[in-house]
Amino acid sequence: MSGAVAGRGAVSLPRTGGARRQDILDGARILVVEDEFLVAALLEDVLRSFGCDVVGPAATVEEALALLDTQEIDAAVLDVNIAGTPVFPVADALTERDLPLVFATAYGAAGVAQRHSGRAVLDKPYHARALEHALRSALQTRRRP
Repeated sequence: MSGAVAGRGAVSLPRTGGARRQDILDGARILVVEDEFLVAALLEDVLRSFGCDVVGPAATVEEALALLDTQEIDAAVLDVNIAGTPVFPVADALTERDLPLVFATAYGAAGVAQRHSGRAVLDKPYHARALEHALRSALQTRRRP
């Protein structure tokens, strides 16, 4: 399936043509929290195709929190269910740091904790363009120090 995350499966690279202009995604450090190896690897490829630098991926909540404490992060893409554990402690830590995030889930907005209901939610399967749009929107609303 071109340009989509298939089921809980794969993300394929978007087709890009010609030179890219400098934009908000170029060099953005994106934390990836995803427990499925193939999805995480393909998501890394898609983010890199946008010009992002990938932090992680983290396959557990603990790994993600450790990366938050040791790495510079501009935004995050979080799978809601990480090996049966809700990802919300990571979302809470990002919120405390005023960092934007995007949830990616097969559960839809109903699977997101009420305290994070205003955050972007990508329903799996999602297209690479939807991810790109969600990240751009999240990064544009971030307050800069």
